[in-house]
Amino acid sequence: MTPRVSIIMGSTSDLPVMEKACQFFEEMEIPFEVNALSAHRTPAEVSEFARTAHTRGIEVIIAGAGMAAALPGVIAAETPLPVIGVPIKGSVLEGLDATFAIMQMPPGIPVATVAINGAQNAAILAAQIMANGDKALMDKVIKYKLGLKNKIVKANEELSKLGYKFKC
Repeated sequence: MTPRVSIIMGSTSDLPVMEKACQFFEEMEIPFEVNALSAHRTPAEVSEFARTAHTRGIEVIIAGAGMAAALPGVIAAETPLPVIGVPIKGSVLEGLDATFAIMQMPPGIPVATVAINGAQNAAILAAQIMANGDKALMDKVIKYKLGLKNKIVKANEELSKLGYKFKC
């Protein structure tokens, strides 16, 4: 099985956040890979990964990073693939530092940015990108979105049963 998505994180300490993406891809039956690469500690490996990912069948890269959050931008600088950055919440600025670092890329080096610790949304966005050329995956994405709607419909049905004296 060849991975279609690569999930990269700056450190394995980011795994609890990035596992949300893994769980989504598992549920959707989308082959993926997971690796730790550091823009600061393993720059040569990051460069090699970014330059060759598309030759291995990777279609989208999700890169999670905290603090200076250079990883998504460094990857985007050297790959033709779409890169989705996941800012990881840190202890000092609560993830705002990572968010701004990922969002403020120079012209020509785009990185889509999701919410702080938003790995699940990164995975959903990656699936939506890949679904444009894959009818079976598009059907799965549509079914997933319908499931989200149905959860809210069911929640409202439950809320309508709340018995308060002044509830209208």
